[in-house]
Amino acid sequence: MSTTGSSEGFQLVSLKQEEDDQSSETDQLSTEEGDPSEDPAPTQMSRQPSVTESMLYPNPYHQPYISRKYFVTRPGAIETAVNDLKGHIAKTSGETIQGFWLLTEIDHWNNEKERILLITDKTLLICKYDFIMLSCVQLQRISLSTVSCVCLGKFAFPGMSLDKRQGEGLRIFWGSPGQQSLLSRWNPWSTEVPYATFTEHPVKYTTEKFLEICKLSGFTSKLVPAIQNAHKNTTESGREKGLMVLTEPILIETYMGLMSFIGNRNKLGYSLARGSIGF
Repeated sequence: MSTTGSSEGFQLVSLKQEEDDQSSETDQLSTEEGDPSEDPAPTQMSRQPSVTESMLYPNPYHQPYISRKYFVTRPGAIETAVNDLKGHIAKTSGETIQGFWLLTEIDHWNNEKERILLITDKTLLICKYDFIMLSCVQLQRISLSTVSCVCLGKFAFPGMSLDKRQGEGLRIFWGSPGQQSLLSRWNPWSTEVPYATFTEHPVKYTTEKFLEICKLSGFTSKLVPAIQNAHKNTTESGREKGLMVLTEPILIETYMGLMSFIGNRNKLGYSLARGSIGF
């Protein structure tokens, strides 16, 4: 009787084991045929893709499918936003724009907020722009002549703070921190904070264009001379005011940080594709 249809005619083979055996045989043959002092070529070829991938994408924002989640990276989005703001400035003040940047604002409760910044001859404009609807939601004007201090440094938190962040930032003061009321300091939605804190946008490394407009050092190099020129053209009590440029830690006074923990982890301060909801 034929054994073709019985289990005795089959031999169970583990695919994982077979692959391992083949790779070990290949390595053994290449070692025997080639120079013993040289590394086996098949082993080098099998490891090359992972090395290349880690070199091309050292952090997650480099990956195209992740960067596309930010609506600002969509074709024409940032250009439309800048053109809208240029048209608004031309109609209202007619000032000359020296440059624009895409940065992340960090409020006094450590919440991240996507912002477009423009520097003119007299004004710093901080724009909250909706890149989904392509419209300006909020525009804050800060006279450069009122800016008293610019501070650069690493972020610092109280010792008991539970939600901390790494990296460096820039803080711009146009008033004394002592003038801030206790109510506005502990109000997460307060707009009476006499300073603004910025850091680099997450899409900085996606393209060369965003690398240029998201660079914090480039923004600082334009902001400081613009403030100094504004101070020269504005006198108070018969003498010129000065600008202080400091390099020291930037303190963010948050302790629990539950709101910023949830918001920053989910990127709620950015125009971001959240995915579809349904079946």
